Amino acid sequence: MKTLTLGVPSERQMAFLSDSHRYVAFGGARGGGKSWAVRIKAVLLAFYYKGIRIMIVRRTYPELRANHIEPLKLLLGDTAVYKESTKEITFPTGSVIMFRHCANSSDIDKYQGTEVDVLFLDEATQLTEEEYERFKACVRGVNPFPKRIYLTCNPGGVGHGFVKRLFVDRRFRESENPEDYVFIKSLVTDNHALMESDPEYIKQLESLPPKLKKAWLHGDWDIFEGQFFEEFRDDPDHYEDRKHTHVIAPFEIPYDWKIVRSFDFGFRKPFSCDWWAIDYEGRAYLILQLYGCTDIPNDGVKWHPDKIFSEIRRLETEHRWLKGKCIEGVADPSIWDASRGEAIIEAADRHFVYFSRGDNKRIPGWMQCHYRMGFDGEGKPMVYFFNTCKAAIRTIPLLEFSDTVPEDLDTEGEDHFADSFRYFCMSRPITPKISREIKPSGDDPLDQRTRYKGFSY
Repeated sequence: MKTLTLGVPSERQMAFLSDSHRYVAFGGARGGGKSWAVRIKAVLLAFYYKGIRIMIVRRTYPELRANHIEPLKLLLGDTAVYKESTKEITFPTGSVIMFRHCANSSDIDKYQGTEVDVLFLDEATQLTEEEYERFKACVRGVNPFPKRIYLTCNPGGVGHGFVKRLFVDRRFRESENPEDYVFIKSLVTDNHALMESDPEYIKQLESLPPKLKKAWLHGDWDIFEGQFFEEFRDDPDHYEDRKHTHVIAPFEIPYDWKIVRSFDFGFRKPFSCDWWAIDYEGRAYLILQLYGCTDIPNDGVKWHPDKIFSEIRRLETEHRWLKGKCIEGVADPSIWDASRGEAIIEAADRHFVYFSRGDNKRIPGWMQCHYRMGFDGEGKPMVYFFNTCKAAIRTIPLLEFSDTVPEDLDTEGEDHFADSFRYFCMSRPITPKISREIKPSGDDPLDQRTRYKGFSY
């Protein structure tokens, strides 16, 4: 009998080894021992269950080799066979661990016919949501072994948004079952082996710039390098007193408050229509939002211009906060462009939805957004978002600065609500408030709890 010494897991690593949800995300900060946990769970599954297929994915092959292939070859010795030509480890049980990389989306084409029982996406935030969905399609087969997907992740990266949506915010689409998903947060301080072997690592994290420190040391998914609206706060503890937060609970809008509708149209992209109520002090409240996609169906709906403006008209004639009001409209100037055929504004006119041209100056517009979001001496901003306006609350924290124009926003992000917000702010500019820093407040085949230590084969 041969014995493998696998090591002793931390409490968080043990939670990962024992979890049996269909989708498990593990991590949240640098140095949390994610790669070790992936290797150990994969090995235990391969040894204990006959004929199962496991795939470990990293963005690049050098990362795959350094983080998984070489450590596993060293760990397993002659108890399993690694074949370089296929980049697979075959176990005496007939189970296989496959190693695959995805330097770009076209690499996934090579794996379309691959079927696996267990998928590990190591550093999943380096993958786009489309790449994630395509890899998910590999998890299938007719054998009775429960199909599972495990993700390791840190805040930031191109996949930050979808990982945060599913595992941190737990904002699910109709086709997603919340009971299938779990997030196991692990920080560097949970990784006792690393703390003992490299005590300087935590000091390196402590010395990072504030945004990176919050993301990489504390696992804060709302703060990351390059965040454009870094002042944005969503603090449920202050929904009622409306201090030190931009997100609040809805309330009934006084009838004499002015209503402004702002609109950004996305050609083959999402659109955002937003209704703002203005109180007696000029403070704005985002009270209602219509958000969807003009090309790719969003929640099963593909929004063509006539459908968009028909729905806007319906809301403004039926919704208790909007009906009977004289609503001002301000929109992206591009909807007057007829170079693609009929101008979008013509569809709006057909449904009696009227707009004036928004001021499209980008830097002054973003400054007005920042002015409104700034907190005054009492901790109150000049703009609030009702917590029912999900697209606004989801996208604002994810937007980043442009690499080429430092004062501007990176247009590769999901900036459609932000643009609508900018048009609104430029329609009634304000002077900045005095700002201050506000601190954010049976035998389960997936359960490896009893198998990590003193493992013998």
